[in-house]
Amino acid sequence: MRVNEIFYSLQGEGYHAGRPAVFVRFSGCNLQCPFCDTQHEAGTEMSEQEIVAAAKLLTPHSSLLPPLLVITGGEPALQLTATLVALLHQEGFRVAVETNGTLPLPPNVDWVTLSPKSLWLGPDAALVLQVADELKVLFDGQHALSAYDYIEAAHRFLQPMDTGDADHNDAIMRQAVDYCLEHPQWRLSLQIHKILDIK
Repeated sequence: MRVNEIFYSLQGEGYHAGRPAVFVRFSGCNLQCPFCDTQHEAGTEMSEQEIVAAAKLLTPHSSLLPPLLVITGGEPALQLTATLVALLHQEGFRVAVETNGTLPLPPNVDWVTLSPKSLWLGPDAALVLQVADELKVLFDGQHALSAYDYIEAAHRFLQPMDTGDADHNDAIMRQAVDYCLEHPQWRLSLQIHKILDIK
């Protein structure tokens, strides 16, 4: 497996925002999103056992909650296997995956965050997944979120897009807040890792 990085931090987005987690970022993606803010191309070849060992080293011991491990990318479904998830389960991890939903996932994943990109990329980003624990959609104030009404998700999050322009970001944020107030099935998700300037 080609791994971009493994690190310990706080989950910055969505349902688990603020929760400590080990992050395993796989290299590579099957989409070319023009707004992607992740440098995931570089990587190191690692075995599944090496990934598990590295994750264990970063995890503080606690008997109160199973440690959360977030598999992300790029697009983790390009490489993720049921055997890696099973090995992580053996070490007590709860395994979450952040995916664009264009490829199937192993059935033994504990939590699926679906972040579709088909509003921007069209048929190239057509969804295979239609059920998730949480749906997290980037919001630019221009696309109709009703396009994702058919997706089954216990939690729906609206995440204002970071355009790199402070004034534009403020306008999008105001629109996102208004949208959530008018459509209370959506909750606002902020990228708190960027606000706090942490990894």
